[in-house]
Amino acid sequence: MSGARSGRVPGHGLERGPRVGIVLDGRPALAYEGESVAAAVMADRDLALRETERRAPRGYYCGMGVCFDCVMVVDGVPNTRTCVTWVREGMTVEHQIAASPASAVSDAAGDPHTH
Repeated sequence: MSGARSGRVPGHGLERGPRVGIVLDGRPALAYEGESVAAAVMADRDLALRETERRAPRGYYCGMGVCFDCVMVVDGVPNTRTCVTWVREGMTVEHQIAASPASAVSDAAGDPHTH
């Protein structure tokens, strides 16, 4: 995880699924079976799920796959709606800038992805 603390709320009375490991922007991250990719990314303390072509951050909005503000590159597939995609062990997730993975934009610009 990227921070010292998780963005998940403890003591909420719900049972989580088993822990699974995902790769988020090239580094290991913790997720739980039954949670969406968007929830796992936000719990990892990153509320911006993608950026527009002009680098304006976008995040979770509708939660039902209609608005497309949550699209990320999942297992190499760009424009994956992360609010309706469930995490699974070993999945790779990358932030997206416009229609490209953030890593491709950063490599081309020589500028690391920042929010």
